[in-house]
Parts: sequence; structure tokens; C-alpha cells
Amino acid sequence: MDRPRAGRPPRVRPSLARATLALLGRPLAAAGVSAPGLPRSRPRPGASGPVVPRSRSRGGASRGRRSAHDGHPSPALGLARRWLRVLWRHRRLRLGLLASLVALPLLIGGWSWLRHSSLVSVQRVRVSGATGPEAPAIEAALSGAARHMSTLDVNTRALRAAVAPFAIVREVRASASFPHGLNVHVVEQPPVATLLAGGARTAVAADGVVLGPALLSSRLPTVTGTAAPVAGARVGEGALLEALTVIGAAPGPFAKAIARVLTGPNGLTVAMRNGLLAYFGDATRPHAKWLSLARVLSDSSATGASYVDVRVPERPAAGFPSGTPPAAASASPSGTGEAGAPVAAGGSEETIAAIAAHLAGPKGSESASNPAEAATPPEPSTSPAGEPQNGSTQGESAGAKTPETKAAPAGEAAQSGGESTTKGH
Repeated sequence: MDRPRAGRPPRVRPSLARATLALLGRPLAAAGVSAPGLPRSRPRPGASGPVVPRSRSRGGASRGRRSAHDGHPSPALGLARRWLRVLWRHRRLRLGLLASLVALPLLIGGWSWLRHSSLVSVQRVRVSGATGPEAPAIEAALSGAARHMSTLDVNTRALRAAVAPFAIVREVRASASFPHGLNVHVVEQPPVATLLAGGARTAVAADGVVLGPALLSSRLPTVTGTAAPVAGARVGEGALLEALTVIGAAPGPFAKAIARVLTGPNGLTVAMRNGLLAYFGDATRPHAKWLSLARVLSDSSATGASYVDVRVPERPAAGFPSGTPPAAASASPSGTGEAGAPVAAGGSEETIAAIAAHLAGPKGSESASNPAEAATPPEPSTSPAGEPQNGSTQGESAGAKTPETKAAPAGEAAQSGGESTTKGH
């Protein structure tokens, strides 16, 4: 056994010394300082920050990574620290922030109190747009619901819920009048026809909404269906919806002259109260078809016609019963002899009103209690194309002569005039 000589330090094994220096140099290496006796690690090209020496053990590598991550705080934490430094340096900014934190809850609470206080409560309610027998009940329901509101907190949903039992009301619009007034406007969907289904009669709107029997009137035309839904529901039959669309598009005077709408060999057929039949075919372009009908009937040569075919608005045709020849065509103000020029060019409301008065028939010609029982004259025999087959029947009136020369311009004028005339209906 070798003994150390006097005056010399003991000899240490190289492996043990290196391990000890490595343990002592780990904290220094994390800080970027190399321990004595350890080789300095070369930084990688492009790398920044302190270089951590690699360790063979997994525990040392993980500890080195955690130390490097702890030396770089997150961006959010750094931003918060910078804001705190700014607030600490500026005294006015600190005072403004504290005042805002104190005043914000007070402002929110004060606004909430003011919105529901008696200073802005609704005391005067003005209801407009409600007509018919249900108008007083609609106004009372809206006034009762509005008096629980304020002019700063108008609840339109509560107003709509108040008039939900009234199917005639389509929409409710409200506008506040500070400090104690509220204006409520009611948009109605008036009845356009009497629906006869399952032995029951009920009023129905143009969009198919059932309005109930309380809005029935002897002036409403009649349509038939298989089953009548409850009030407030919508009919689902396609043919019935088309009939309602045609009635709803009729000009005001014509709407009162319609007796009933049915489906015949020529499609959708409108029967007037004086017995005239108008073949619409379907519900497409109803405004143009109504004005085309008015254009034909405004000419004196269409007097006595039993039907008018307006399935193609630009090419209308009037049919006459057997033994009734058409009258001579009247000349237009321009002298061209074009039929129906006053209505096609100007869309005169006076002319339409006069035609509708004639179509409504003489007084007492129909039962005022049940217009559905009005007699409808039989349709003249027609070919599959809808042209009359009677030998003595004149197939076209002066209104039917226009397609040969100036039908397209007149049809376009009738269509545009129909849109403008029936826009307010």
C-alpha cells in the first residue's frame, strides 16, 4: 500500500475529479460562466443566449432546459409589468384609472334605474292602423301592454304578444316620444276571401292565413277547400293559395266585383258578380293579367262578352255566347283604333272603377248573405287551347286584335300599369 509522501497533496483519481467539477459547474454554466477546469462550450452558429453544456444524464438535460425557460418570462407577463411601471410613474393616470373603476358601476346602476323610473314611464299611447270590428280590442291590448314600459325601454316582443290572439295583425311597430309618449302602428293583413271548407265558413288573407269567422263579409269572394285550419294557421293547399294570390292582386274596385274563384278546364277561373268569367290559368303575373282584363273590357266591342282569356296578358281574347256578335271596335284617342288604349296607356283609376261597377252587376242580383251561392254561367265550349268552338261565337274582340300589330307594347304597358295601380292594394 502506497503512502503519501510528506509535503505533497494526495493523488485524486481523474474520474472522480471530473465528476465533482461537473457538478459544481452546472449552476455557473446556466449563467453563462465556465467553471475552471471545464472546457468552454462552443456556441452554435445562429444561436443566441447562454450555452448549456450537454449532459449525458437525462435528469441534467431536463434541469438545464427548465433553468433556461425560467430565465425568459412570457410576453403577457412582461407587458403587465411595463404597464404597472407606467402607472406607478404617472400619478394622474393612476388617479384617473381609480376614478373610472369607481364611477363605472355607479353609471351602470343609474342608467338602469332611470330606464325603469317614473320619469320616463309611458303615459300616452297612440295606436294607428287598426281597422275593422276588432280594432277596439287591439287598441286596448296594446295600450295595456305599453303602460308597463318606459320610453327608454320599449319592448316590441311584449306588444306582439299582446296582439297574438288577433290573426288580422301581421306586424307591430313602436316608436317612443320622450318623455311619456309611445306611438304604435299596426300592420294588418285584411281578409280577401271567404273560405268554404267542411261546411264551415271563415275569412282568409291573401297569404293564406285563416282570420276566423268574425271578419266575414258579404262583399268577400268565395273559395273552396278541403279543410279549414284554425284561426291564425296557414292553408296548405296549392290551388287554394294560387286563388288567394290572384284575389289579393286585384285592384280595389275589381276585388269587390269578384264572386268566386274556382279551377276549371282553363285553369284558374275568376267569376264576376255579373256572370263574366276571366281565365287566369295560374297565379303567375297576376297584376298584368288584371290590367289586361281591364284593357279588354274598356273597349266597347267587348260589351256582352261571356268570358275573357288573359292567360297570356299580351294576347287577351274575349268570347261571346252563341248568337251575340261583338260590337264594332271603338277608336282610341290617337285614332289608331287600338282597343283599350286609355287603360293601357294611363291606367285610369276612373275607368277601372267604372268597369268594376259594371262587373259587380245590378243591385240585388246576388244573395248578400252568401255570395258563394251566386249562379255562375256555364263556360262556353272550348278547344284544348282554350279557343271557342261555337260556330257563331266570335273568338276575339278588338282587344284580341291588338296582338297582330301592337300587342307587345300594349301588354307591356298593361303590365307596368298594373304594378302601379295595384301597388297600394
